[in-house]
Amino acid sequence: MRRVAVVTDSTCCLPAELVAQYSIHVVPLLICIDGKAHRDNVDITAQEVYRIMRRDENLPTTSVPTPDDFSKAFVAAGKEAEGIVCITLTSLQSKTYETAVLGKKIAEEAMPRTAIEVIDSRAVSGALGFTVLEAARAAYKGADLKEVSAAAYRTMARINFLAMVDTLHFLARTGRIARAAAWAGAVLNMKPVLEHSTSIGETTPFARPRSKAKAVELMLQTMAERMGDSTVHVLVHHADELEEGEKLKSEVARRFKCAELYLSEFTPIMGVHAGPGVLAVAFWKEGN
Repeated sequence: MRRVAVVTDSTCCLPAELVAQYSIHVVPLLICIDGKAHRDNVDITAQEVYRIMRRDENLPTTSVPTPDDFSKAFVAAGKEAEGIVCITLTSLQSKTYETAVLGKKIAEEAMPRTAIEVIDSRAVSGALGFTVLEAARAAYKGADLKEVSAAAYRTMARINFLAMVDTLHFLARTGRIARAAAWAGAVLNMKPVLEHSTSIGETTPFARPRSKAKAVELMLQTMAERMGDSTVHVLVHHADELEEGEKLKSEVARRFKCAELYLSEFTPIMGVHAGPGVLAVAFWKEGN
């Protein structure tokens, strides 16, 4: 039996092979279409969701897992580990953290000897993914609950996340990122870049380039300014833009010294609010 198991939610955007390699338990969020709830990446794929969104009719909505969903994941994880660390997306943009805490209370009644810690990552998408991944790696090496949690907090403090959205239409519709949505009527044909900061747990406007090429270059230049010559860890996302995502990944590989570099689909849970066409990078550097 392992000392610690790691649980997270489906917005982490980690490639499936990493989830399997480190035995990460993933609790899916829900995508609601025509009144029916679908479990993210279980009952419905990202491609199916983005196909619906591109029609711009009967758009999906999202919902958090139930406390019971988390409690079941905790009980399953408790069968293979002495303790559990659960890391969720930022509590400032979702109620997922709150439901995980409620799920912890339910699970503790079923397995009172298993310690469970729930951490608000203050992050989204790949920034959450890297936080989860570093915690899972620590657990894989035999770290205890305190050490696994410390690995998560260390990574949270280092993570950067930048995303280019193809249109402000969806942000304006949902109002999820109010200041960015306010740009919708200001400038046409721009490709806004947003930044998510784990220090505040929120996503905010970063820049307003007028083309996708300029937006991608801005993200790469910002990475270079922040990372310098350090060895970097990078997760590239795309929302129904595989070819563009592969191009961005190749450019990252060309410009940076990468300890690891992955490409994954941008979670449709976030994409329902940001829309298809997103290109994003989560990155952090080694050393001080």
